[in-house]
Amino acid sequence: MSEKKIDRVKTESALEVLRESPTIALITVAPALVVFGVVWWLFGFWSALVLVLILGVVAVVGRKLF
Repeated sequence: MSEKKIDRVKTESALEVLRESPTIALITVAPALVVFGVVWWLFGFWSALVLVLILGVVAVVGRKLF
């Protein structure tokens, strides 16, 4: 497998944008918070937490595969 390296310039640029306008991060995270809240409301906290853990594992494994 080829290793994906993080470009330092792009990383610093992205962090600088977030420092200048934190609402961008909020807009990015808002849909996930809404889904978490709805699942919590419908099925309870533990179900929402399990969903977050499963999605996190899928994201990490998917990222490693591709």
